[in-house]
Amino acid sequence: MDAFDHRSIGRRQDLFHLQEEGPGAAFWHPRGFAVYRALEAFIRRRMRRAGYGEIRTPQLLDSELWRRSGHLEKFGDAMFQVPDGNRLLALKPMSCPGHVQVFNRLKRSWRDLPLRYAEFGACHRNEPSGALLGLKRARAFVQDDAHVFCRPDQAVEEILRACRLLTGIYRDLGFADPAVALSLRPAVRAGDDATWDRAEAELAAAARAAGLAPRLQPGEGAFYGPKLEFALADRAGRAWQCGTVQLDFVLPERLGARYVDRDGQERQPAMIHHAVFGSLERFIAVLLEHHGGQLPFWLAPDQVAVAPVGADQAGPARAAWDAFFEAGLRVALDDRRETLGRKIAEARAAGTPVVAIVGAKEAAKGAVTLRRRDGAQATLALAEAVSALAAEARA
Repeated sequence: MDAFDHRSIGRRQDLFHLQEEGPGAAFWHPRGFAVYRALEAFIRRRMRRAGYGEIRTPQLLDSELWRRSGHLEKFGDAMFQVPDGNRLLALKPMSCPGHVQVFNRLKRSWRDLPLRYAEFGACHRNEPSGALLGLKRARAFVQDDAHVFCRPDQAVEEILRACRLLTGIYRDLGFADPAVALSLRPAVRAGDDATWDRAEAELAAAARAAGLAPRLQPGEGAFYGPKLEFALADRAGRAWQCGTVQLDFVLPERLGARYVDRDGQERQPAMIHHAVFGSLERFIAVLLEHHGGQLPFWLAPDQVAVAPVGADQAGPARAAWDAFFEAGLRVALDDRRETLGRKIAEARAAGTPVVAIVGAKEAAKGAVTLRRRDGAQATLALAEAVSALAAEARA
């Protein structure tokens, strides 16, 4: 296995592991789950800013709901089903039918729309064992699922907003030029040709307005609607689908979604499905490989490692750890009886971007020497160092 494969990095940096007893599912270790939570907090903040309300829907739902939505017929063999007396339950492979249930719970007016929901939805799909590939193709994963319910005349503008959200986030994370495809109607689908004509035309128009030029993928759309697929490349040049934006006029009809229009008549909303990461697991795998395990400061599993030079500096080093911790930084204390050179080398191998060195001179002055991954270093008063790194973490 390549040293820059995410599975190698995960093992080397003690982030996660995979084992036969949990096929297609990750065991997250403390350092890896710190990355997971940081990425989750990042996307949660961006979604809140974009006007999405976060919700949570059940993982286990009656198979009858999946039959009405069409997922059971389409994906039944890939769904984990659980007998429950005289009925059958299923673990969700995606969150969209659950989001329709939240929309349907209240009587909606045209004034309420658009309504935007987001969820970190734990999903399960029975992928063939031969198709599994670490975090990139798994059976258990969490999708950053989002759905917009809007009037049909609002659909293009909402798709445009979603496209800009995705491309802006990718750019901020170092993926400036994702490959984009427009997947068109499959042979087996729900909805008539007129519905598909409209959905494909509006999705294409919104993509153009967003400055995208997607390549066409005939026959690759979801059974309920066309979709834009955003793919990011790994170190081997392989493209991995991450984000999607889909326009759907089918599920709202099948699951009874309605709103009251200006004229007092009940209408069917348009439904836009989208995800930025696709799955947090896959996105973390791509990020680890893209950065060669050296994640940017804000996302690193440990942002700072405090390293006393000798036993005499144990007390000041602990005080430095406390100060960094109270500032909200992810900080480790390496007080082993090892040489400073070894501590610095091991911190780099673990993906830690900054080592805060506390030697006799630093301890005497209430200071630390910050050493970066590129070898640059500066000696700062502890309070100044804490302030500078806290600001860097927020950038």
